[in-house]
Order: sequence, then structure tokens, then C-alpha cells
Amino acid sequence: MSSDPTTASPVSRRGSLADNRHYALIILTLVYISSFIDQQIMSILVPPIKAEFNATDLEMGILGGFAFAIFYATLGLPLAMVADRSNRRNIIALAITVWSAMTALGGVAQNYVQLLLSRIGVGVGEAGSGPASHSMIADMYPIEERTRAMAIYSTGIHIGGALGGLFGGVLAYEYGWRVALLSVGLPGLLIAIVLRLTVKEPPRHAAPDGTPPLPTTTFFKAARQVMRPSSFAPLADGFRLFWHSKALRHTIIGCTLVAFIGYGAAYFGPTYIVRMFGLNLRDVGILSAVGSIFAVAGGFGAAWVADHKGKEKPEWIPLIVAYTKFASLPFIVLYYFQESFWVAIIFYVPIIALGATYQGSTYSMVQTLSPPHMRAQNAAILLFIINLIGMGLGPTFVGWMSDYLIPIVGDNTQSLRWSLAFVSCLGVWGAVHYYMAGKQYAREVAELNAKQEQG
Repeated sequence: MSSDPTTASPVSRRGSLADNRHYALIILTLVYISSFIDQQIMSILVPPIKAEFNATDLEMGILGGFAFAIFYATLGLPLAMVADRSNRRNIIALAITVWSAMTALGGVAQNYVQLLLSRIGVGVGEAGSGPASHSMIADMYPIEERTRAMAIYSTGIHIGGALGGLFGGVLAYEYGWRVALLSVGLPGLLIAIVLRLTVKEPPRHAAPDGTPPLPTTTFFKAARQVMRPSSFAPLADGFRLFWHSKALRHTIIGCTLVAFIGYGAAYFGPTYIVRMFGLNLRDVGILSAVGSIFAVAGGFGAAWVADHKGKEKPEWIPLIVAYTKFASLPFIVLYYFQESFWVAIIFYVPIIALGATYQGSTYSMVQTLSPPHMRAQNAAILLFIINLIGMGLGPTFVGWMSDYLIPIVGDNTQSLRWSLAFVSCLGVWGAVHYYMAGKQYAREVAELNAKQEQG
């Protein structure tokens, strides 16, 4: 009888530290936190960098959006295919080393182009982490615990973003933006060492239909295999799964829209607060850190509901995302059209909490409906789509729209307000797709379980 991580947890709950799945999850979450510190610190540094290099909002949007995301997204696919064939832990450790070093190098950039190249390097490094981490977590946790595990891992987005904002804001305010980049880049090297020395690679298991996992080999052999034209043929299977699965199709469309909004708003959000309410970088950084508490609470709360309700009704896993996105719309409108900072903060808190509900459900659904030998690859396809459009175009579009609206609304404060308000309201569109995914997900999970029983 074939074993599968939907019914078994291959990494033990007890025993040595290296064998403990919860410890491994904590370290992988620290990796994700590090990646988002290095990735999102740029959002708090937009004002001083823009001033020093005399850049436009569009150029700053490219710096934190498309230039980073194009390499982050496209390299994620081949690196995920390597992860499906080799040691995922080692790939993640190498990735941290690269992105941490490139973040630190950004601190010595002397012009916009040099800083742009360093951010491209960060994108190259971070491309190797996400899919391999998703695959490891799916192999460590059974289906009934997977959404919570993915939600814990996904807190790295909010904690990392908050720490990036806090450290970036305080350090930039006291010592300048260059010191901020150097200070957050170097600690990632320590996390790489801890991961490599203390986390164990979990075993892979056969698919429900009995398909065995790909043979494990060395990184360089796997890389050579992936570079063959024939090795890219399985990607078509991943895209085909996403298209033919109505639950995944709607989930990916919804997730892409939500990511487009989230990355655009997160990147220019601190700049909006500086321009609109006159806060300094230190205070905005502290506000970002406090906001992360509500983001983490929102993510955990949604994951708990999804796992609790999803035991009997799997459709709750995507539906919780739909309901929270619908609920956030009035708060978005009220937030962006307040003149008082203290009144605006009242509406800012629920926006942060309700905006953090989609990662755990989305990642869990993709891993649950993917065969084990395609999990890293399919995570990479998901990240390719949402990062290229969400991370790449979100900040870039917000920056372009802000520049475009200046002659119409009079100044770059009002233009950024209207740009962010328009983009944020698109969350309703994403909510519709998550709602439609909920109509299909229970049926597809039942079909998957039936195949497993037959196998």
C-alpha cells in the first residue's frame, strides 16, 4: 500500500532536534522571515532613496517590483525542478547565502543602476527558497494539519515585512538607508548555517496513485538533468493540472489578484503615510511592526477556521479567504479617504488583519491537490504566476499610476492616495474567485481520497 503525506507525517514529533518536524518548520519560517526582511525593507527606504537618486515613483516601483520579480519568478521554476530531484534543505541554505549577500551589497550602491542590480541579485537568491520549503512542509505534515503549518510558515511574510520596516525605518532614520541594508543582509548568513547543520531533509512519498517520487541525486546532477529540454516537459503537466482543476484555477486567479494588491499596497504604503500624515521613517517602521501583530493574528485565525471547518467541509479552506476579502472593502475605502492619522489607524488595523488570510489556504490547496513528486514544481508555478504579476506588476503599476495622476489631482500625495485606493479595491475581484474555488474544492479532494483508497 502506498504511503502519502496526506495521511502520514514522515518527520517525527519527538526524538532528536534534526528529526523534529516542528523545529524544522520554525527554521523554515525563519528563512522566510529573512527573505521578507531583505525583500520588503525597500518599501520603508523609498523616500530617502528616491530623494538621493532623484527617482520617480515609477522607477521606485520598478526597483521593488518588476526588476526583482522577473528573476525571482522565472528562476523559481528550474530551481524547483532541481528541488524535486535533490536535497531541498541544501538548496534553501544556498539561496539564503546569495540573497543575504546581495542585500548587503545594495548598501554600497552609488547610483540607481547599481542598486537595481543588487535587487536583481536578491531576487535570484530568493527564487530557490519558496518552492523547496513548500515541498518540505507538505512532506512533514498530513493534510489535516497542513493549512496551519503553511499558515505558520506564511507568517514570515508579515513578521519579515514588519522587521524589515522596523529595522529599516529606525536604522535609516538614525544612520541612513545604506546602513539599514547592510545591517539586515548579513544576519541571513547565520540562518543559512543553522539550517544546513540542524535541519534534516524529510523523506518523500509516493503519490496516491502509486507514482513514486523522482530519484534523489546531487544538486549538480539534478541541475544538468533540468537543463535538458526534455526535463521541462513536466511543467506542462503542472500548468495542465492548474487549468483543469477548477478549484486551483480560481484559486490562482484570486491569489494573483490579491498578491497584486498586497505587494503594491505594502511597497508604497509607508511612503503614503509619510506623505499624507507627515510621519518620519522611524515612526512608520514602528507602525509596520505593530501592524504585523494583527497580520499574524488574521492569518492564524483564518487558518484555524479553515482547518477546523475544513475537516468536515473542505470548501471552507478557500471560502474563508473569500469572506475576509469581501469584509475588508469598506475598511479600505474608509482608510484611504481619512485626513486624520488617528482616525485612519482605526481602519488600518482590520485591513492588515483581513489582508493576511490567503496564504495558508492557497499554499495548502496547491500542495494537497498536487502529486508529491510535483509539489515543489507546482509551488514554483504558483509563485511564478503570483510573483510575476503580483510582486512584479503591483508596485510598478501603483508607481506608474501615481506619476500619471499627478497632473490630474495636483500633487504626488493625492496621486498616490488614488492609486492605492483603486488597486486595493480590486480585492473584491479576487474574493469572487476564491468563492468560486470553494464550490469545487470539496469535490476534488473527495476524488483525490477515492484514488488513494483504490491505490
